[in-house]
Amino acid sequence: MGSHGRELILDARNIAVDFKVEGGIVNAVRDVSFQLHKGETIALVGESGSGKSVTARTVMRLLTRRATISGKSRITLGDKDILKLPDAGMRKLRGNDMSMIFQEPMSSLNPIYTVGAQLCEILHLHNRISGAEAMKRARQLLEDVQIPEPEARLRQYPHQMSGGQRQRVMIAMALANRPDVLIADEPTTALDVTVQAQILNLIKDLKSKYGMAVILITHDLTIVKQFSEYVYVMQNGRVQEHNTTEALFANPRHSYTRHLLASEPKGSAKPIEANSPTVLEGKDVKVAFTLKRGGFFSPDFFELVAVDKLSLNLKKHETLGLVGESGSGKTTFGQALIRLIGNQGGEILFDGERIDTKDRKAMRPLRSRMQIVFQDPFASLNPRMSVRQIIEEGLVVNGLGGNSRERGDRVRQALRDAGLPDTILNRFPHEFSGGQRQRLAIARAIALEPEFILLDEPTSALDLSVQAQIIELLRKLQAEKGLSYLFISHDLKVVKALCHRVMVMQYGKIVEQGPVSEVLENPKTEYTSRLVRAAFEIAA
Repeated sequence: MGSHGRELILDARNIAVDFKVEGGIVNAVRDVSFQLHKGETIALVGESGSGKSVTARTVMRLLTRRATISGKSRITLGDKDILKLPDAGMRKLRGNDMSMIFQEPMSSLNPIYTVGAQLCEILHLHNRISGAEAMKRARQLLEDVQIPEPEARLRQYPHQMSGGQRQRVMIAMALANRPDVLIADEPTTALDVTVQAQILNLIKDLKSKYGMAVILITHDLTIVKQFSEYVYVMQNGRVQEHNTTEALFANPRHSYTRHLLASEPKGSAKPIEANSPTVLEGKDVKVAFTLKRGGFFSPDFFELVAVDKLSLNLKKHETLGLVGESGSGKTTFGQALIRLIGNQGGEILFDGERIDTKDRKAMRPLRSRMQIVFQDPFASLNPRMSVRQIIEEGLVVNGLGGNSRERGDRVRQALRDAGLPDTILNRFPHEFSGGQRQRLAIARAIALEPEFILLDEPTSALDLSVQAQIIELLRKLQAEKGLSYLFISHDLKVVKALCHRVMVMQYGKIVEQGPVSEVLENPKTEYTSRLVRAAFEIAA
């Protein structure tokens, strides 16, 4: 029994994990111990590379072959010794007694199966129920995680959903068999503040409904403060400090904990010249998708207008923030503006030249001048290509940099510009932390010397102090290279620090726009003030 009289459900002692990498061994986790009691939420907090996710994967036994777990490590779940269970026993336990929600829902959902099929598969794995019953339960699960129109969603594929909705599907999958322990690895990093609050509250409600215990892995102290009872602060594979949440925040003892508490995004954008020319312009841009409701024999198609006749004007050197919740259409709008997807109406001009009428071939000469950095660096970097190949690819495709040596120099320069060492050319994406991968994605974009970069949630999956570094990096690159950014985000703290102007989107429309300070300090619509409250008050 714990000091609070609750039954101990998971006991992890002296976890130590080493990874074999080129040139030696990395001690990813060193001597980490923690306890979890029934109905309790504990948080493992730390930045990328601190070993918190490796700790969680060790508990789930989801480590790669390169990993070695030390013989001293002991993990017991109830009466089961996890590290000694045979694989078949572990498979039975996973998803049944213990479940995990991962950080990147897109990489954990199977793109070729519908959401309904994936939920049913999990239900069938551990329960003997009919197909119809499984589908009924799947629908109920989507309702539990508050996905609107669950019926239509069951037939959709993961790519047809927004990030927040995919994360809800992941939670539904994790909860399908009512596990005793839920490990949530950064479950909300890639989500809007309002959705983040909803999802954490959802986990909290489901926790009390099912009496689960939760291990929350995060770098976001705001979340920890609100949702966990006990905190373990990790750095370089060790637990530096642990205490009840209240005591830890009131009196952080370790210098690293204090550093984490001080890393919130700060500062504001430097003003731009009044007569700065327009780089990118959208006039009445419309994007619509056709979705299917109803069954196979009586299909009912309806048009979803994702971007409803929007206009936008981005100046040279300016950072324009596009904010709104998942599904508000902000990414769709951004992608239409740089012709990654087609638009069904309106005009788009880049540097005064109309581009919405151009086909792929005609767009090619412009591609190097407009670049994009995505939200999830791991999904946008080819895992089979080395750092050099990843960054050089764009140069080759766009015919930049005369020969291999010149291209090599440009690649090294781009790495240095992005704050990475230029000695990592032969390494692969999986060998880097999230923050480093995001720098790689930025290096790949700036190697082409673009005038404009679309940044789609580039910091959402990063730690606060890494986020602060990336914001600094983006500012520095903007100043040095005269870049213009369209910054899509739901993190208003970052928007406040980085953007000149902000446009707030909801349901494909712009509900409010203006200078950042004005909109965030004095929002005119209820929707914007709700976003502002969720961003700044959860933190307060």
